[in-house]
Amino acid sequence: MTEVIQKTLRDSAALRWTALLLLALAMFCAYIFMDILSPIKDLMAQAYPVGRGWDSTAFGTMQGSETFLNVFVFFLIFAGIILDKMGVRFTAVLSGAVMLAGALIKYYAISTAFHGSGIEVWFTNHLNHIPVFEQLGVSPFYEGMPASAKVAACGFMIFGCGAEMGGITVSRGIVKWFKGREMALAMGSEMALARLGVATCMIFSPFFAKLGGHIDVSRSVAFGVVLLCIALIMFIVYFFMDKKLDAQTGEAEEKDDPFKVSDIGQILKSSGFWLVSLLCVLYYSAIFPFQKYAVNMLQCNLTFEPVPEGSFWASTSVTIIQYVIMLIVAATAFMFNFIKNKPAKYATMALSILFLVGYCYMGYMRQSAESIFAVFPLLAVGITPILGNYVDHKGKAASMLVLGSLLLIACHLTFAFILPLFKGNDLGGVVVAYVTILVLGSSFSLVPASLWPSVPKLVDAKIIGSAYALIFWIQNIGLWLFPLLIGKVLDATNPGVTDPTRLNYTAPLLMLAGLGVAALVIGLILKVVDKKKGLGLEEPNIKA
Repeated sequence: MTEVIQKTLRDSAALRWTALLLLALAMFCAYIFMDILSPIKDLMAQAYPVGRGWDSTAFGTMQGSETFLNVFVFFLIFAGIILDKMGVRFTAVLSGAVMLAGALIKYYAISTAFHGSGIEVWFTNHLNHIPVFEQLGVSPFYEGMPASAKVAACGFMIFGCGAEMGGITVSRGIVKWFKGREMALAMGSEMALARLGVATCMIFSPFFAKLGGHIDVSRSVAFGVVLLCIALIMFIVYFFMDKKLDAQTGEAEEKDDPFKVSDIGQILKSSGFWLVSLLCVLYYSAIFPFQKYAVNMLQCNLTFEPVPEGSFWASTSVTIIQYVIMLIVAATAFMFNFIKNKPAKYATMALSILFLVGYCYMGYMRQSAESIFAVFPLLAVGITPILGNYVDHKGKAASMLVLGSLLLIACHLTFAFILPLFKGNDLGGVVVAYVTILVLGSSFSLVPASLWPSVPKLVDAKIIGSAYALIFWIQNIGLWLFPLLIGKVLDATNPGVTDPTRLNYTAPLLMLAGLGVAALVIGLILKVVDKKKGLGLEEPNIKA
């Protein structure tokens, strides 16, 4: 029996990390599409044919629509049930197909083919008043909302169903392949790679929109659609790999003990589950919605000088070079965690820092808000494996969540009050922005490395899929609400401001800092409850 176990795929470090890579690459592509319009918010605000005439409310409503069906039609709950009943591989492929379908609809809405079409006319005249949802104040549409934004919202809703289904499936898949092994390291590494999608989006979305000197925002979305085709392929390859694992172990995708609705009640009785869920929604609501506005926030608070046309810094080649440098930073920072030879280890760290400085210099010379914010995940890529490895061997997951909340508060307050003081100070403002963005990214890395691996300690293994689904559903309430709120607050606090690069972001940033304060309080309560009830959140995943 021992010999059989040693021959299974997940007992091979190379193969289980290959399975992780497939899942992570799929989510990398999904993350790019999630924020594909974020770095070109200023372009979307302009009239057709340059943009689509979306003000901050229209932009925020469309961005928040990603999670609408997950929250109000409870799709995520059904996704969790599908995952528990049908297994990881079926749900992974399904999520990839759903994401691609939604992305195609969003692409059509923003394409030139939509402008002037009969569908545009119909959506202009309809879906302005949605019964029940409008009365509750949660309608995904409103009167006067551009038709392109409405149809894009419909596609984004469908994409969001697939993306969140993919998220819980990847978490469940990692548990399946890494339980009893380096699970926190695996989850942290997956999120580190996936979040490189944010940086990729920030660099290449404007690149494709402005390619050839002719602005076409639909090209950015088309880029995202192509990547989602790749994501679907990754999930299909994983399907066959996971199927072979089950054939080796004799495990079945459908459990002998099927899912029951009463299992949800079992999850909801756990105080630890509720505290983790509340911390999750508060923390993520202060990060993901912010990403959708971060580039525009930098455009409003930093002074950018136009780069001379024809110079190297205005060329398309500099975008490719900067992205290659980013990948080198990410790769060397990640490799640092796994190199045993000390001289080679610290040489790799020095190389990573050197290239990071070079990347930041290029971002400054390009005078580009999107390339500045693209630095967001780079520090996280380097330290997430360290944090995951620490949680695996030393524990302290709840303490890390508290630290992450403190850093989150500090960063949003810096953006709100300190960064505007450097308006007009070309170099000083960029330095403050870079440092704050890097710290915020490191704060973000504390969550996946500590929160997600804690869930299996709170619920029975049979219903982990449903537990992740419930947490994601609660999280999605915030991810639906806060992009919309930020847009409304921006329009309300900037009356008469028509230039999208002259908005005052103080009020939205204070709102996000308030979420960090609430997350800090919940994190401290979680530490107390963990100590009192012995949930094991501060204990290592790998027992000696």
